[in-house]
Amino acid sequence: MSTLHGDQHKRKPSGGRRKPYRMKRKFEGGSFPTETVLGKDKRKPSRGRGGNIKIRLLNTTQANVSNPAAGKTEVVKIIRVVRNSANVDYNRRGVITKGAIIETPLGLARVTSRPGQVGIVNATIISKEEA
Repeated sequence: MSTLHGDQHKRKPSGGRRKPYRMKRKFEGGSFPTETVLGKDKRKPSRGRGGNIKIRLLNTTQANVSNPAAGKTEVVKIIRVVRNSANVDYNRRGVITKGAIIETPLGLARVTSRPGQVGIVNATIISKEEA
């Protein structure tokens, strides 16, 4: 199943109906968002425009957490997803997206990468006040 990112079916600014003047095109196709959750590591490659390969991260247990104060980056286990302000439903289900707050053995960290599109979770340590 695919999704379309075209605008042929939309209405005119005046509110009138816009009739499609052609069929759907391959380049207008899109995909549904990849909702990364905690679990045994699972990645899925998908073909993008121009033949580029996008690695989608479906499940993960670890993250690359950097500490700017110490200038070090470590691969650590993700304990849980504390908060995800992107979507209330994501918050409840524990989906990891960019900007989500995760709990690690090093402390709370904010995700800085886009796991569903990049295939890896990069995060930065934050203070308790920022969370």
